[in-house]
Amino acid sequence: MPSDPAIPRDWLERVIARDQTASRELVERLHPLVRRIVRAHRPWRMAEEDLCQEVFMSVFSSLGQYRGSVPFEHWVSRIAVNTCIDHLRRHRSRPELRWADLDADEARALELLREGSEEAPDRSATLHDLLGRMMESLPPEDRLIIQLTSIEERPVKEVSALTGWSVPTVKIRAFRARRRMRRILDRLLASEKS
Repeated sequence: MPSDPAIPRDWLERVIARDQTASRELVERLHPLVRRIVRAHRPWRMAEEDLCQEVFMSVFSSLGQYRGSVPFEHWVSRIAVNTCIDHLRRHRSRPELRWADLDADEARALELLREGSEEAPDRSATLHDLLGRMMESLPPEDRLIIQLTSIEERPVKEVSALTGWSVPTVKIRAFRARRRMRRILDRLLASEKS
């Protein structure tokens, strides 16, 4: 496989062969470049760390396609920019949910749930609809991981087998997806006051 002089050929071959040390070194070397691109192009609502991780996932999954016709750093830069652009497009097509967007039943059910009222379980159909609307604000991967782990309550190993993601990746994605759902809920409740 061709390579530019900045990245030794055998190093990339070791990464393709799934050498963990070589992979870690490659991430450490490219992280400043990827972070700089992500900072310049990320959607304002997306965490920089999450987008950097997604860029590296794309780089590693596409590494076999690198032919060496351009310097490796340029190839990685192109992947980073395209990943950011894809997210910007998705964020435009998935507007943020606001309190004003809720119908009266959804708003009342959310208020009761927040207050810990005994009436809240009686509104489970309404809460289910509200959960669906909140999940529409998430990236597709987050919707999938919440559906599989939290709603369907599938074991992590089963989710790993279904998605092709490693067990640690499933756990990290599930944690981050739940955190994003919490942020959506927090913003929704904050928008009630404004």
